[in-house]
Amino acid sequence: MDITDKKRETRNVATLKDVAALAGVGLSTASRAISGNGPVSAEAAARVQAAIEQLNFRPSSIGRAMATKSLGIIGIFVPTFFGSYYGTILKETDTQLRAVRRHVVVATGCGEASPREQAIEAVRFLIGRDCDGVVVISHDLYDDDLQMLHAMHPRMAFLNRAFDQLPEASFCADHFHGGEMAARTLIEHGHRELAVIGGPSTSSDNAARLHGFFAELARHGIERRTVPHIVSDFSPEGGYVAAGTLLERKHRFTGLFCANDTMAMSALARLQQAGLRVPHDVSVIGYDDDYSAAYMAPALTSVHIPTAELTRNAVRWLINQCYGTQWPIERTFPVSVTLRDSVARVK
Repeated sequence: MDITDKKRETRNVATLKDVAALAGVGLSTASRAISGNGPVSAEAAARVQAAIEQLNFRPSSIGRAMATKSLGIIGIFVPTFFGSYYGTILKETDTQLRAVRRHVVVATGCGEASPREQAIEAVRFLIGRDCDGVVVISHDLYDDDLQMLHAMHPRMAFLNRAFDQLPEASFCADHFHGGEMAARTLIEHGHRELAVIGGPSTSSDNAARLHGFFAELARHGIERRTVPHIVSDFSPEGGYVAAGTLLERKHRFTGLFCANDTMAMSALARLQQAGLRVPHDVSVIGYDDDYSAAYMAPALTSVHIPTAELTRNAVRWLINQCYGTQWPIERTFPVSVTLRDSVARVK
């Protein structure tokens, strides 16, 4: 292609002015219809969209950013890409942003640093990319870390984290009650010889669910010291190894509570490999109620946390903060138990 061809191609690239003329609207109306900011009638928006498609118009992200002082991007940090739990969060985040013609940039922890240092570095990366807002999901960050990061970028939402210093930005289920419900489910099925595979000791939501679990046991006369508790890391490998450790201790238990479904699934597999039948010999209850829980063999009973609803409201709240929208925001997220085949009455 010679210089003349390049000039001709440049002249044939559609502009916002071309879109407005073809749609029969003013430049400002066309701009509002494309950006999603400001009032535009449904009829005008439809004409603008038709003109965009006819002209194959692609808005310049640089020009839009200069005009609106916004990149139209929300960043999100997740500790890992593994598992259906984080998949649900990422899918819901993308869905909500696309509804307002915005997009998501995802960062995760990696490298040789500690998980906490990885999380701080990743969130700083998102801030450095000039994201309009940032969603943070991390059980490795301390409260002081969250305050420091929020001071760097006030348009920040914390998912699955009860953060008293910034309650408006925090979206979290009642994990204490979730732990209570897990214990109650096992007790109501006659189980009193219990064991626990917990998450990291640094995780505040893990601590809350375990406190609730042991509080409910205490109300039924079961002392905490009689319940083996293996500290793990929420990973499938961690759940598998922890279940093996419980078996090696030869401490009898008929009911097992795992602090997330990922560990519950691998623990269930380890028990079955050892010749134990679930739920005939050991009942297993997980936590989160990931969509994959229903497809285990046996199907996993789990404490249901409304992860999609939590994410939807956190992202919509952030969209309101960043773009002036008026989404209604829910802050109460009921916890329940989804009974499936992995829990049965004790024999």
